[in-house]
Amino acid sequence: MNSAFPYRLYLVISEANCKGRDIAWVTEQAIKGGVDVVQLREKNKGFKDYTNSALRLKELSDNYNVPLIINDDIDVALAANASGIHVGTTDLAPSLVMQQWPQCNMLGYSIEYIEQLNNDEVRYATHLGISPVFSTPTKTNTVSEWGLEGIATIRTLTTKPLVAIGSMNVTNAYDAIKAGADCIAVVSAICAAEDPANAAAAIRNQIEKAL
Repeated sequence: MNSAFPYRLYLVISEANCKGRDIAWVTEQAIKGGVDVVQLREKNKGFKDYTNSALRLKELSDNYNVPLIINDDIDVALAANASGIHVGTTDLAPSLVMQQWPQCNMLGYSIEYIEQLNNDEVRYATHLGISPVFSTPTKTNTVSEWGLEGIATIRTLTTKPLVAIGSMNVTNAYDAIKAGADCIAVVSAICAAEDPANAAAAIRNQIEKAL
């Protein structure tokens, strides 16, 4: 277990992922099922609406002592007093995040090609998102599909905590942890599940088995 990143099940959520149900309800159910870090990802909302959603989830996540990370919007992250931010290769660079937000506790950085690991930006990240492990309809602008072999390769090249994302679910979470991931990030398998708490619990169980 990496003491710098003690999280195991990472929920990535947006209103669109929740199938018409309240985003706070889905998030709370997921936390009750074993999610221990939440990322709000709203690609199509303006600052005001994105911030309002973030503030709702921040109040909720604080009640459970679960950190809230904001996807790719440092202004929203600051406005909501979030725990951190996640950025990709085309977003604000991690070095610039730290310049603008020195107190940022959690800074995730997507790894989409192997050469990034030699990039100076990696050292600013607290954890790395291996994106995507398997191709996914929720993310269409990806460079490569890593697979389990990709996780294993990256594990040999960095000591940073690794978060596996991309079509992760109850059937592959165990194998991803065994391959070298520290944490599993889930979107649809929890957000779209009929019972998000049970879905989260089943995935968490597979993670714990693999550790």
